[in-house]
Amino acid sequence: MATVSLDSLDLAALLCSRVCHDVISPVGAIVNGLEVMEEEGGDAEMKEFALDLIRKSARQASARLQFARIAFGAAGSAGAAIDLGDAETVAKGFFNDDRTQLTWDARRMLLPKNRVKLLLNLVVIAAQGIPRGGTIAVTVEGDEQASRFVVRAQGKAARVPTHAPALVAGEAEDGVVDAHAIQAYYTGLVARAAGMGVGFALDGDVVTITAEPS
Repeated sequence: MATVSLDSLDLAALLCSRVCHDVISPVGAIVNGLEVMEEEGGDAEMKEFALDLIRKSARQASARLQFARIAFGAAGSAGAAIDLGDAETVAKGFFNDDRTQLTWDARRMLLPKNRVKLLLNLVVIAAQGIPRGGTIAVTVEGDEQASRFVVRAQGKAARVPTHAPALVAGEAEDGVVDAHAIQAYYTGLVARAAGMGVGFALDGDVVTITAEPS
């Protein structure tokens, strides 16, 4: 493993690629649904199916963009705080599917934005640890001054995502990261900016990711 060194342009480009990857599928489904709606001679049942697809995909695209705005975007001015209630809302919207259920145990409070961004990115990594789906439990301990995050992902074939601990630590093979790896690397950048250390553990079918002041 070698230390990763990315300039600001490469980091921005890779993060943009990551966000596009998350939204291209539902947006493409919307386009497909509209094409079916525009076809002449289509039966009513097919058009209703297309309309349902458009509705579902539009909600999914909106949820993913709202999540990305906080997890990857500026989400306010420099030094701004973010309400944990808003983070819960976008996280549950992002994971609103039949494969993964998200629970959130945290009182509503304002935390520095980098800590909230870190928490949301840890949830994304936790989801990668249960590729067959399962449950993700988010717990926030402490208060506005000092908080600790615990994210537990449970499911079949649970694993610590490949290379995630190294990427979060700012390392990668040959020191190179791509659009697939950028999210975990970015998580490490945010963790260091927030003054928090991240740990990973695997116990049976449970992956536990913790973040606490370093």
